[in-house]
Amino acid sequence: MKKFAFATALTLAAFTISAQAQEPRRGGTIRFTAPYGASFVSNDSHVSNQIQDEIYGYALHSMLFRWDSKAGKPEPELVKSFTTAADGLTHTLKLRDDAFFHNGRKMTADDVIWSFTRLVDGSKNYPGASRVVRIKGAEAVRKGEAKEISGLKKIDDFTIEMTLTDPADPSFLFYAATTAIMPAKEAQEPDFFNKPIGLGPFKFVEHVPGSRMVFERWEKYYKPGKPYADKLVISPMGEAAARDVAFRNKEIDVSILGSTQYVAYKADPNLSKGILEVAEVFTRNMGMNPEFKPFSDKRVRQAINYAIDSDLIIKRLVRDKAYRAVSWLPSSVPAFDKDAKPYAFDPEKAKKLLAEAGYPDGFEFEWTATPNESWGIPIVEATIPMLAKVGIKVKVKPVETSALGGVIAKGDFQAYIWSNTSGPDPLTALKCFHSATPRSSCNYTTFKSAAFDKLFEEAAAERDAGKKVELMKKANALLQDEAPVWFFNYNKAVLAYQPWLHGLQANATELALQRYEDLWVDASSPAAK
Repeated sequence: MKKFAFATALTLAAFTISAQAQEPRRGGTIRFTAPYGASFVSNDSHVSNQIQDEIYGYALHSMLFRWDSKAGKPEPELVKSFTTAADGLTHTLKLRDDAFFHNGRKMTADDVIWSFTRLVDGSKNYPGASRVVRIKGAEAVRKGEAKEISGLKKIDDFTIEMTLTDPADPSFLFYAATTAIMPAKEAQEPDFFNKPIGLGPFKFVEHVPGSRMVFERWEKYYKPGKPYADKLVISPMGEAAARDVAFRNKEIDVSILGSTQYVAYKADPNLSKGILEVAEVFTRNMGMNPEFKPFSDKRVRQAINYAIDSDLIIKRLVRDKAYRAVSWLPSSVPAFDKDAKPYAFDPEKAKKLLAEAGYPDGFEFEWTATPNESWGIPIVEATIPMLAKVGIKVKVKPVETSALGGVIAKGDFQAYIWSNTSGPDPLTALKCFHSATPRSSCNYTTFKSAAFDKLFEEAAAERDAGKKVELMKKANALLQDEAPVWFFNYNKAVLAYQPWLHGLQANATELALQRYEDLWVDASSPAAK
């Protein structure tokens, strides 16, 4: 097996050692980029489900929890600690009593309850609602049947009792900026979102649409001595070429790289010194519809995995900007089995399995795909001659990227290729393969396995963290054997950074989302003063 996780660990270890070599410096400006569009959707972080808007949300706001990139799991943020009852459903959350909004008012439990109640407003379509509805009674508020979330109770100003609808770790639900805690009274003022306030390390200064969003240090931030920088400027730059020019001209401190830039930056002796890579929690895959007869047989699905030389496609077409997928869970989540091996490239074994399944001469199927260069038609075209060698013929069915989700949710496909979220919470990711999970949610291949259901349910009920992880590893191994999908790769996110920027985190949930309070620039930065 190719030990890609080991190579990644070495890269991150070297990065960490380098970052620790100097003491953090106060002052200066961090010049960040939002690389996924030409603008921000709104000054309201509850409104947009785009990572583009979360990028500024991590500066302006704080959430109950925050992703810990080193530990690979969420950690308490506005929550100081929490305890879980024996039923696994009820959690008592102790809140910070030293968190101040940017107008100087202290946050209380009322702000948390108001923020979550706002998110499930049925007249809106806030993306964070999908997380809040895991709280008992939130769905009733969303439907207009209640005004208060029954499972969210204030015990005192800094204590909340939260009852969920199913056993889940609340820290995995409430760490995204789409669940930011806003000031209950102030956020209802008509002009609030023209100049929003939050609890984050930086306070809002201005937003010039299509150009920049500017922030300055919040002096009463609850982490002593942080943030380090005086100022933060986030510039939307959706065009890769524009980011490349700005980065090379030293006008910005970071840039997310695409495949072409990745190759170019690695080949440059200077630029190659400032590259951070991480396996993000997305699994690229080909889902197979069991309603199409050949794919109802596990041996056929396994044959697909043996027939495709995934490593070759990753190297030649994806330009090594990906990690080979082993099963569904990516290497960045706690339940990933580092000893697991991916399917080998073995056309002869594929032929044998097809013959055993009753398809000695192969078969033909229709493969739905978008133009996406990383997980679309170019990838499908690369597999066609490989599958043809074992007798399987492919007919490509092109669809627009925006239409793919709807096509799959309706089951209008024989096979599809897509990039799906497979973390960071391994239990939530595995739930997509439970027989009770509908296609419209995320069980796109309508996978059903009594053995998998049993392992998943045992993992969900298990309170011992170590035992829970082992059960999830077994469930993930069963998925690999059942092969409801062709396991292609885990996305490799790549960020280029200038030599004067320090404190970046290898965030597997999205590399562009950084903890700005930990970033700092040394005296060599053009914006050090």
